[in-house]
Formats: sequence, structure tokens, C-alpha cells
Amino acid sequence: MTNRYVAAKGRGTFRRISEALRAAAPGDVIVVSAGEYAEQLRLDRSVAMVADGTVTLVGAPGEPVIVAEGLECTVRGITIRGVDGPPAIGVAPGAGLLLEDCVVTGGRIHARGNESGQGSDLTGYGVTTVMLRRTRLEKGRLAALHLSGRVRAKVEDTVIDTIDGIGVVLSGNAFLDASRLRLNVTSGYGFRLRGASRLELTDGVIRQTGMAGVLLEDSSTAALSDVRIDQAGGPGVHTAGTAKVVLADCRVRSTRASALVAQDQADLTGADCIVSDAGANALLASDSATATLTDSRFDRSTYSAVHLTGTAVVRLTDCLIRQGAEHGVHATATSRVELTRCGIADVGLTGLSVVDAASTEAEDCRIAGSGTGVRLESTVANGFRGSSVSGSVGTGIELAGEGLASLEAVRVSGGKAAGIVVGSSAAAEIATTTIDDCDGSGLVVWSGAKPSVRALRVSGVAKNGIFLAEKAAGTFADCDVTGTKYPALHLSKASAPRFQHLRVRDCVEAIGQEDGANPTFEDCTVDGVPMVAEARAVAAAGVPVVEPVAALAESMPPDDETLEDVLEELEQQVGLDRVKRDVQSMVKLMQTVRMRQEAGLPAPPLSRHLVFAGNPGTGKTTVARLYGRVLKALGLLRKGHLVEVDRTALVGEYVGHTGPKTTAAVNQALGGVLFIDEAYSLAPVGIGNDFGAEAIATLVKLMEDHRDDLVVIVAGYVNDMSRFIGSNPGLSSRFTRTLMFEDYTAAELVAIVEHQAGGHQYEVSPDARVALSDLFEQLPRGEGFGNGRSARQIFQAMTERQAHRLSELTAPTPAQLVSLEVADPPESF
Repeated sequence: MTNRYVAAKGRGTFRRISEALRAAAPGDVIVVSAGEYAEQLRLDRSVAMVADGTVTLVGAPGEPVIVAEGLECTVRGITIRGVDGPPAIGVAPGAGLLLEDCVVTGGRIHARGNESGQGSDLTGYGVTTVMLRRTRLEKGRLAALHLSGRVRAKVEDTVIDTIDGIGVVLSGNAFLDASRLRLNVTSGYGFRLRGASRLELTDGVIRQTGMAGVLLEDSSTAALSDVRIDQAGGPGVHTAGTAKVVLADCRVRSTRASALVAQDQADLTGADCIVSDAGANALLASDSATATLTDSRFDRSTYSAVHLTGTAVVRLTDCLIRQGAEHGVHATATSRVELTRCGIADVGLTGLSVVDAASTEAEDCRIAGSGTGVRLESTVANGFRGSSVSGSVGTGIELAGEGLASLEAVRVSGGKAAGIVVGSSAAAEIATTTIDDCDGSGLVVWSGAKPSVRALRVSGVAKNGIFLAEKAAGTFADCDVTGTKYPALHLSKASAPRFQHLRVRDCVEAIGQEDGANPTFEDCTVDGVPMVAEARAVAAAGVPVVEPVAALAESMPPDDETLEDVLEELEQQVGLDRVKRDVQSMVKLMQTVRMRQEAGLPAPPLSRHLVFAGNPGTGKTTVARLYGRVLKALGLLRKGHLVEVDRTALVGEYVGHTGPKTTAAVNQALGGVLFIDEAYSLAPVGIGNDFGAEAIATLVKLMEDHRDDLVVIVAGYVNDMSRFIGSNPGLSSRFTRTLMFEDYTAAELVAIVEHQAGGHQYEVSPDARVALSDLFEQLPRGEGFGNGRSARQIFQAMTERQAHRLSELTAPTPAQLVSLEVADPPESF
């Protein structure tokens, strides 16, 4: 081994590094004195290049600074500065390169390996090897590190910073083993794995990526241990294709999209992980993906913490979900979720929600403080066993699906409404279950339901222990009802339950029975005394039946109109300049989202729901109708029609009426826009027990269930709408964009009158136009001022005054019949 010295001036055998390289033999060390060297170097043999002082290598435009071709090349302590796009360092197939204590700036490192079928495996000759130690890669374009083909790389104590592109790209059969890697600020992904590439990342940090922190595609695999992913512009970890990722002791925080995503046939496994403040779901599993997490936590998700769709399967063991804005776990389509020893606390909607043909098996779980504890509304069988639900704002457990729902060894306590509700025609089995200290009835069985109930214990509830609605039935064996504030049993008209070995103790009354009820009692007791066969009927108020909701008025857009047609109609509206700009901006964003989806790129988070804030008569309904037509023209809504409602169309007059009314309105609006005028009236000030809260909760749930087929616009006064959006976490996470509708100016109100006149074949004379302008300038703009509505009313008053004026003429001319003159505007309004 020989040392060969390079110095630009003064001592040194060589003036240029390339001269020393040509003279070097394999194993030689080239010692480079301090200075800046503008050279392009080819390391075609196993040599080491070491800095003696501060050494910078500067490339030429369009050329790599270093190309490594030798089997064992080393560069130590040197700054390599790339120029204009090409790799700063290229590593040829079969070569080996060690970078130690170096800085690579303005360009990437690109190592290529032989493709599959060439050379040997990753442990033999022909495999490209790369080693980075205590090195910094910064300000590169396209990528900082790109490993393609049969490359084996190891990275230690290295920083990747400020990359205009992707931090690390692995493709083909590339393998990267990285420890103590810090990756900061990329415009694209942090890591992107394709082909059959592999990544092992230990004690790493990934911060402020423009897209996903780690993206796995094709059949790639990754193992992340003790990795922190913070502020990713997309998901924290996104698996697709048949990729597999294993996470251990990882932290994913403040992602712009869902934190963990598994789609296609991908597999995601995690243990001891924490996901917090996700911009959408903490975990999203779709298609045929699988996700398995143990001893992990999901905090403060903007959408449902865990969302499943397609045929995805998620298994959670010893996991905790806390403080999410929507559902804790929401399983849809034909997905399946398995929960073991999990906790769900303080979520805005339902702790565990299973709908469509999805299924769940939950065992030894704890759900506390949710809107509704559990809702099983599936067409297939589900099980909830050995678990508890406590402190729900709404119902503890709702069983509403056609599939058999089995509850076993469950405790429901401390809820603000009923403990367990079996919905109409739902199939349910309830065994060895306890309901206590609820503010509603213990068990409610709705019309048509026939549950099988065994060993149920109901105590200390504020209403009935067991409530059966009209035509409800079922078998109730070995049950105890204790200490209820209403009759232990309420039996509605035409109900036909069968009670076996029922024990009623310390209740205000044993039975409240309506005429026409037909119960059967076998070996039942009340306070230890056998119950007579014919229980005493008690007069009771009838159970209200929800009338079918009448179809609401809706407007359907033409089938053949284009986006340009709708935008032109928007431009023709009087005034609304700010709103027009906002709509145009949203159109451009949605067009970009569509193009990204068609190009196979992930779509950024986009909420189509809107708040329209402004005074009455400022064009909110008109713009809402046009917005639906815009979304249809963009292909984002099936129908694009508008269904307009207010509080009276959503809120019922008695318990059980509001949910069906709100659901009916939403169902009619599916494929289009639901426009809720004066939406703030759903959350009146100072009224805590109002059915409007139920309408809001139902609306938020349905917005989640139909998020791709429904747009909701809420409208009202500016200050009132701010209060309304803040009344429910589900609203604030859904409605993130507000369009401000400003009052019309006097000139714009005159233009509205002229537009009305033209539509009815009238003409406004110049003098009348001046009089109108003066009238609108002087018009008080208090609470009764209606903006465009006032303009239309004034036009109507003008036609009436013209008619009265012309009635004094014997034979008015056609021109007089058409003209609105200065005498026609009212003197005051």
C-alpha cells in the first residue's frame, strides 16, 4: 500500500486527483490536501481517497463527480458537490464504495446492481455494495440515495436533508440496512421501495416529507424499529401491492393523511407503536390488505382511528384508541376486525362500528366515553364478548343488523341513554350480561326483533329494565331486574315476549303493560313472590310510531351540461366575486386531484363539504345548486342534485323520530348535495337536551358512511355558523372550508332588479335606475334586510305600482306596458 499525495499547489506529488488515480495501484491511499478541486473522477480500482483538511470536489454540468467501479473504493472526509441533475456519485454494477465523514450536496448517490439472473446472490461476487458512515446527503434533486438492482447497502449515523424529491429509493432486489439515519424535509416520499427491495431501518427519524414517510410497493419488504415519523405530507407508512412491513417501537405523529395505510394485498404488522394526531385515520386498511398490531396506541385521529373497507382484515391486541373525532374502529364493506384486550376511550362517534357485511370478534375490550359504545349493523355474524362499555353519551350497545350479533359476558354501565338496543328485525343473542346505572332503559327491543336473552342483569337504570316496543318478542331466561325508576318491564301493544325464571326486585313497579300485549311468564317472581300468570295491565302512554318522511323538494341538473356551462352560469350571477374565486379555486384543486388519481398518485386530503356564511338573500342556495352541478360535471357526484332542508325537516317531535327523519333526508340527497339552511338552529344556545344534537350526530355518522357519495353544505349567519361547527368534533373535522357571502352593494341590487325585469319582459328606465340606486343606498340594513330577496320584492312592488299607474290611461302603448319608470320604485321599503 502506497500513499500518494495531491495538492493544488505547494507540497504534493500530484496537482490533480485524477493524476494520482492513474498512477495508483489497488490498495493505495490518495491523500488530498485542502482545497477545491473541479474534477470528474473514475475510481476503476480499489483505492482510498482521504482528505487532509477541508476538501471539496466540484462536478461539471451534466456529469457525475465520482464514478466508483473498483471492488473496494473508499472516500473519507471529502465534500462532493454535484451540478445540474446527474448523480453526484455513481456506483457501477459489482463495485463497492465506502463513504465516511463525507458531505454529498446538490446531487444524489446512485448505485446500480446486476439485474436478476446476472451474477450471484447478494452475498457473492457481482453484487454492488455501498457503505455510508457519518455522512450527510443534502440539497439533491430527484433523490438523495437511489439503489437499483442487486445492491447491498449499509448506512450508519447519516443525515439526509432538504431533498427536492425522494429521500431514498430502493428498486429491484436492492437491500438497505440503515441505523441512526435522520431524514429531514423532502418534497416527495421519505423512502420509496419497489420491486423486491428490502429495508431495515433502526433508530431512525423521518420528518417533514412532502408525501408518505415510507411507501412500499410491489413485493418489497421493510422492518422499522425505533423509528420516528413526524409531519409526513401523506401517510406515515403506506403499503401497497403485496408489500410487507413490520414496525416495532415506532412513533408516527401529525401526518397530513392517514398515518398507517395498507391496501391491495399488502401486510402491515406493528408492536409497541404510537400513532398520534393523524390528519385522517390512524390506520386505514382497504382492498384485501391485512394489518396486525399489538401493544400499540392511536391518539387524536381526525377521522375514525381504525377504518376498514373492502375485504381487509385487521387484528388488534392490547391496543388503545383515545380521543378521536369520529369512530374508534369502523369496519365497512366485507372487512373483518378482531380485537383482543383493547381499549377505546373518548371518541366522538361510535367506539366500535361494524356496518354493511363487515364482521368483528371482540374479546376482553373496554370502551368508555364514546358517543355510542358499540354499533353492530352488519348482515353477517358478529361477536362482542367479555367486554365492557361505560360512560357513553348515547346508547351503550346498538344491535341493528340482520346478521346474528352475540353479546356474552358484557357489562354496560354509566351511559346517558339506553344500555342495549336491539333494532327492528335485528338478530341478537345476549348472555350473562350486566346493565347498570344508565340514564335510559336497560334493554330496549324494537318492533319485529326477537332476541334470545339469557342471564341478563339490569340494575339501577333510570327508566325501564326491559322495554319491548310494539310487535317485539323474544325469549328472556334467568334474568334479574333490580332498582329501576320506571316499571321493570314495559310491554307495548302486540308484543309477545316469553320470560322464564325472571326475578324482579326493588323496582318502582313490576310491569307496565299496554292493551294488546301478550307476554308469557314461567316461574317468575317479584320481590320473592311468584308472579301471577296474568300480569296486571297498567295504563301507559302509547309508543310513538315514526311516520314515513315525505320526499323533500330537490332540483336535478341537466344530464348533458358541461363544466364550462356551469361555471359560465356562475359567472353570470350578480356580485359574489369572492365566492366565484373560491369556487374556481376548488374546481382547479379537484381537477388536479382527479389527474393525480388517474396517474396513480395518492390524492391529498380533500373535504368537499362546505360552510356558507352570510346574511339571508346573498345567493347561498343558488351557489349550492351550482356547486352540486360542478361536482357532477367533474365526475365527483353521480347526480349532482340539491336537496334543501332546515331544522324542521331533520328534527322530530319526540324520542325516536329524529334519526329516521335525518336519515331519510340524507338518503334522498345521496349522489348529490344536502343543503341545510339555518343549520345553527340544530344547536340552539342554552338548550342542553334538544333533539338537534341527535340530528347532528346522525348526520356526522351518515357523512362518514357515505363519504364518497354525499356532499353537505351548511348555511347561516357568520357568528352562528362558527358556534354550530364547534358544537360537535365530527363537524369541525368535516367542515374545513367556509365560503363568505357578502351583502350586495346598491349597484348589485339594482342589477338584480334589472335581471328580474328582463326575465319578465320589463325594462328599467335610466331615471328609475337612479331612483332604485338611491333607494338601496338609503335602505336600512338591519335584521329584516333580505339582500337579493329584498331586490326581488322591490321589483314586485314596482310592477304593482306600474299597473296602478297605467290603469289611469285609456290605451297604454306597448312601450309604456314594458317600461318601469321613476315613479314605480317604492318611496320606502
